[in-house]
Amino acid sequence: VQLVESGGGSVQAGGSLRLSCTVSGDFSTHYSTAWFRQAPGKQREGVAGINRYHTTTYGDSVKDRFIVSKDNAKNIMYLQMNFLKPDDTAMYYCAADPWVVEKSVLLPGQYRHWGQGTQVTVNS
Repeated sequence: VQLVESGGGSVQAGGSLRLSCTVSGDFSTHYSTAWFRQAPGKQREGVAGINRYHTTTYGDSVKDRFIVSKDNAKNIMYLQMNFLKPDDTAMYYCAADPWVVEKSVLLPGQYRHWGQGTQVTVNS
C-alpha cells in the first residue's frame, strides 16, 4: 500500500486548504484511514479519520473546522481545513490500515502504512 499526500502550502490565518491523500496498491475500502500531523518538537497528533464502517472521528482541536472525506472510486481521502490557525502549522500525514480498532482511529500506533507528509504553514 502506498500513500501520497498533496495540497499543503502556506496560508494566512483564517484561510482554507484542502489536502489530498492518494492511495494505491493492495488497498480496499475496508481499510481505516486517517490524517495526522506533527509540529517540530511535538508528538504526532490524530487530526481526523474514517474507520472501516465509514464513521468519521475528529481531534478536539479541529472539530467544527476540518472535514474529512473519501472518494472510494478514486481511492483518495481529503482533508478540508477551514478557519486555519497558526497552531495548525505542522507536517500532515495520511495513514491506512485494515486492522484499526474501531475506537482508536486517531492513534498513530494503529497504522502500518504512511505517506511522506505535506507541510502546512499558517501565518498570523
